[in-house]
Amino acid sequence: MSSLRVLESDASLPQVRAAIADTFAGGQPVAPLPADPVTAPRVLAMLQPDEPVVEPDAAVIVSTSGSTGAPKGVVLSRAAIRASAEATHRRLGGPGRWLLALPTHYVAGFMVVARATVAETPVEEVGRDLAGLARAVAATDLPTYLSLVPTQLARALDQPELVTALQSVGAVLLGGAPARPTLLRRSRELGITVLTTYGMSETCGGCVYDGEPLSGVEVGVDEPDSDGVGRILLGGPVAFSGYRLQPNLTASTLLTEPRRANVPGPPPCSGPLTPDSRRLPTAGQFAGATPERRWVRTNDRGRLIGARLEVLGRFDDVIVSGGLKIDLAAVERTARDWPALGSGEIVMLGLPDREWGTRLVAFAETPSAGSVGADVTADLTALQDFLSGRVARHERPRELIMMPRLPRTSSGKVDRQRLLADAIAEQQR
Repeated sequence: MSSLRVLESDASLPQVRAAIADTFAGGQPVAPLPADPVTAPRVLAMLQPDEPVVEPDAAVIVSTSGSTGAPKGVVLSRAAIRASAEATHRRLGGPGRWLLALPTHYVAGFMVVARATVAETPVEEVGRDLAGLARAVAATDLPTYLSLVPTQLARALDQPELVTALQSVGAVLLGGAPARPTLLRRSRELGITVLTTYGMSETCGGCVYDGEPLSGVEVGVDEPDSDGVGRILLGGPVAFSGYRLQPNLTASTLLTEPRRANVPGPPPCSGPLTPDSRRLPTAGQFAGATPERRWVRTNDRGRLIGARLEVLGRFDDVIVSGGLKIDLAAVERTARDWPALGSGEIVMLGLPDREWGTRLVAFAETPSAGSVGADVTADLTALQDFLSGRVARHERPRELIMMPRLPRTSSGKVDRQRLLADAIAEQQR
């Protein structure tokens, strides 16, 4: 057992890198705190730093963003972090200079620093607004890598100097939220190398790039329906060790004793398939297994198309309105191509309704003056007209709320919990 070292929210990049190097050398596991004054006390209370860390080989405890619930402490081992970093570099063609544009208290930003530390290559902070990107790209002959969330990339595309800098980046890893097809298409047409990433804190961040798992990572779809859609399972050495002081939650999420599952063929793997690769895990049995046999039971729906994973949304993204089911994620994906959005975000949520039980409400960001979409009519009728023929009639939102900016967590994700709570409170006034 080890004691826990808390990294304060004002820790500098050199301090974070030194802490990672120290824990890899056998030092204390670390837990970075978020800078947000509201979130930080909640994360600290969840961590209970006076309690020992019981997971062997623990390197870091990262907190989940809390965008869909209370934050959890995800324990990542040295072996998992190293496996993730090395697999990422293999996919990208080798180590390079990493550029930091995300907070290090969440897994995406932390792994930027960890990859550089594992590979013993430079890492430089460029700011969440990418203000330091052009200088950083010009200052090195090494390949440069950058992790962003879609909102950052969308805003950067409206700034010619950032587009020029992004064209020189070896790879932009895009994750944290689904990316609109129009954003990906526009980026690639501009000559920017963008890789979409899928993963979570429990898998050391992204472990599936452009639908294909990294080397050593296995993907399965458990209990698929007639369309092949089921619960996504992610396996391999990148899997986490457990949730901080939550053994029951760990037992239901971290699965390591395989079983036969109703899966059409073996899960795809970019590395060699093992003799047991056709077998998927059963819940609650994880004691004594090796890290390579660990699987993470996600809350995401998806299907395998050949050797590629298509992520379709979360299991809690389905509401019932007027007796009919609505897949919020599917409607969101379609609505993201609405021209009035420009580079803004749109979110679909279900609000309590006396007549319908739950009614579908769209929350969208108002495009700034002069940006793409600013000259397009943005009202409920226009949105419904756009969705007509693209989604079923009952899947069109009954209300549209435009906002200058949707609330976000410090990791950059739309804070759906806060958005829903504020909307319900406003409705009850």
